Amino acid sequence: MKPAVHFPLTMLAVAILSASSHVFAEDTADSTMLENIIVDQLSTLEVKGQTYRNTATKTQLDPEETPQAISIIDAESLESLGVESVSEAVRYSAGVNTELRGGAISRLDLFNIRGFDNDTVLLDGLPLLYNDWNLQPQIDMSTVEQIEIFKGPTSTLYGEMPPGGMVNIISKVPQDEEKTSLEVVVGSDSKKEVSLDTTGAISDSARYRLITKISESDGQAVTSENKRMLIAPSLDLDLSADTQLNLNMYYQNDPSMGVYSSLPSRGTVYSNINGQLSDSAYAGDANWETYDRDVLLLGYKLDHSINQTWSFMQNARVTIAEAYQENTYSTGLDSDERTLNRRAYLTDESTKGINLDNQLSAIFDIGEAEHNVLFGVDYLTLTSDIKYEDAVAPSIDLYDPNYYQIIASDLDFAASGYSSDFTIKKKQTGLYIQDQVRLNNWVLLAGGRYDRFSYEETGTKYGADATTKIDQNQFSGRVGALYEFDNGISPFINFAQSFEPVSGSDKDGNDFDTSTANQWETGLKYQSRGLTTSATVFEIIKSNVLTNDPNGTAYDKIQVGEVRARGLELEAKQALTPRGSVSVAYTLQDVEVTKDNSGIAGNTPIWTPEQQFSAWLNYAPDSGALAGASFGTGLRYVGSMQVDAENSDTVPSYTLVDLSVGYDLAQLSANWKGASVKLAVTNAFDETYYSCYDTDNCWYGADRSFEISGRYDF
Repeated sequence: MKPAVHFPLTMLAVAILSASSHVFAEDTADSTMLENIIVDQLSTLEVKGQTYRNTATKTQLDPEETPQAISIIDAESLESLGVESVSEAVRYSAGVNTELRGGAISRLDLFNIRGFDNDTVLLDGLPLLYNDWNLQPQIDMSTVEQIEIFKGPTSTLYGEMPPGGMVNIISKVPQDEEKTSLEVVVGSDSKKEVSLDTTGAISDSARYRLITKISESDGQAVTSENKRMLIAPSLDLDLSADTQLNLNMYYQNDPSMGVYSSLPSRGTVYSNINGQLSDSAYAGDANWETYDRDVLLLGYKLDHSINQTWSFMQNARVTIAEAYQENTYSTGLDSDERTLNRRAYLTDESTKGINLDNQLSAIFDIGEAEHNVLFGVDYLTLTSDIKYEDAVAPSIDLYDPNYYQIIASDLDFAASGYSSDFTIKKKQTGLYIQDQVRLNNWVLLAGGRYDRFSYEETGTKYGADATTKIDQNQFSGRVGALYEFDNGISPFINFAQSFEPVSGSDKDGNDFDTSTANQWETGLKYQSRGLTTSATVFEIIKSNVLTNDPNGTAYDKIQVGEVRARGLELEAKQALTPRGSVSVAYTLQDVEVTKDNSGIAGNTPIWTPEQQFSAWLNYAPDSGALAGASFGTGLRYVGSMQVDAENSDTVPSYTLVDLSVGYDLAQLSANWKGASVKLAVTNAFDETYYSCYDTDNCWYGADRSFEISGRYDF
C-alpha cells in the first residue's frame, strides 16, 4: 500500500498564486524554495508523465476516457472531407447544425449545438474574441490540425459560454522532420488558390512552421466574390530540458467575403406568384456590398516542468482586428411578391484584446487513487470601437433586378436616427479548480469555477446615449464519472453547468441576472478492434431567459423564460479494412421553449432539426489496379426546422451527398514521388435547401461545387 498524502487547500492556493505570478520572474533560489515547499507538503508521490491535453478537461485524459461527450475530427478526417471552413468541418458530427445562414454566407463560423446557438469559437484553448457585431476572426482550414467539439456546458473550464457546447480549433505546429507541401487548387465559381506549408528543425532546440495562402473565387450570390490572403508562422523553442516555448502569429486579410443579405421566404422556401428565385439570387447592391476584414493574432504558449510532479503552462494571445462593411437588409416584400424594400447600412469596427490562461497542474498518487489536479486563472479583455450608419435605400425587383442602384452620396444617414458611435469594453476573470481521479477502473472528475464578468457600452447608439453595463459574478460546477470495463465498454454520467451574462434591466430598474443552464448527461463509450463508438443522452435546461413583461410595454422584459433540450446522440467509426473506414453520426433531439410570456411557450426554436444523420465512407487500397487511389463519399441528412420563433411553418428537410477522389502520382512513376491530385465535390446532386431566421429572412444552402487540387510534398 502506498503511503497516503495529505495537504491543506491553503498550501495549494499559495502554490498556484506563486506559480502564476512569479515562477518565470523569480531567480533560481526563489524557484527552488517554492519547489521544496511543494515537495515537503506532498511527501511521497508516484509521478505520471505529461501527454496530450484534451479540450474537455485541459489534462492528459484521452477523449475515450472522458466522462462527457466530445467529438474529435483529426487531420486524416479533415483531409478526407476536403473542407474549406470550420463550419464545414463539424457538419458530420452528432448534435451540430451548421449553415445557419445558408451556404452563400461564408464570413462567419456559426453553429447550433444541442439546440443552442454558438458563435464563440476557440483557437488552441483560447476564445477568438468576437465583438457580437460583425467582427469575428475566422481561422482558415489550411492552418488547422484537428477540431474538437466539447458537448454540453463548458463554463467550468472556459467561463461564459452557451450551454450546447463549443468548438476548439487545434493549430498545426512545428515538426522535427523537414517537410514542405505546395498545393494549387482550381474549381467551380472561378476558384483559384495557392498554399504553402513548410516545417522542420532549425537546430536541436528550435523548430519552425510557416503556412501561407492566397485564394479567390466568385461567391454563390450573383456579383459577389471571395478573396483571402494569410500568413501563419510559428516557432518552438526548447529553452531548457524543462521549459518549452511556442511563439505563433496569424495574419489574415479578407478584402471580400461574399454577401450577408437575406431573401424573403416567398420565392425560396415557399411558392411565389412570380416563380421561384434562383439559388444565386441576390437582394443587395453591387455598389454597396463591401466586407473587408483584417485579423492579427500574436500568441505564445509557455510550458514549464517545475519538478517531477508539478508543471505550469501559460497560454496567451493578443488580438488586433478591424472590419469595414457596406450592406443592405430588407424591410418587407410588397404585395406583388417581387418588390423588396431595403435599407442600406455600414459598420466600421475595430477590436483589441488579450486572452491569458495560467494552468498549474500536478499528477500524483494518494493511496490507490491517481490524482491529476488542475488550478487555473484566466483573463480576457476586449475593447471594440463600432460606428454604424443606416438609411433608406432603393427597393429592388427580385425578378428583374438592377444591382447598381445605390449611390453612396444619396444615402441620408442623418435622417435615419440610427447613427451610432460607441465603444464596447468586456472583461472576464475566472478562477477554476479540477481534480481528475483514477481509482482502479473508475475515472472521476470534479471541478468548479468562479467568474467575474463586466461589460460596458459608452457613446452613442441608435441616436441615443449608450449606457449599457453588466457586472455579474457566477459559480459553475461539474462532476462526472466513467467506469472502464475490461471488454472496452465505458458507461459514464455527468452533471455540468454554464452561464451567459445578460444586459439590461426590468421596468423597475432591477438589473438582470446571469442566464444559467444545467445539464444531466449519461451514455456509453466503446473502443475495441477498430471500432470507436459512443451513445449519449442528455437534458439541458437553460433558465433566466428574457421574455416579455405582461405588465409592461412591448419593450419591457422580465427574466422568467426557460428553454429545455433533450436528445440522443450516436457516433461510430469502424475500420472496415486496413485502408478503409466508415463513420456515422445520428442526432435525435427535442428542443422546446418551456416558459415564456411572448406566446411561444411550447414552440421549438429555429435552427434545431429534430433529426440529423451523416455517414462518411473512406477507402484507399494499397494493392491491385487501384493502388494509390483514395475514395470518399458522404451523406448528410438534416431534418425539417421551424421557419420562425412563432412556428408558423417549417423549412423542409434535405439530404446532400459529397464525393472525394484522390490519386498518388508516385504510382505512375518514381519521378512523381510526393505528388498527388484530388477531386472534391460538395452537394454532388445540386440539392436545393434553405435556412431561415423568419419569413422575411431566408438563405439558400450551398449549391454544387467542385475543386481539383494538385499537391507536391517534399
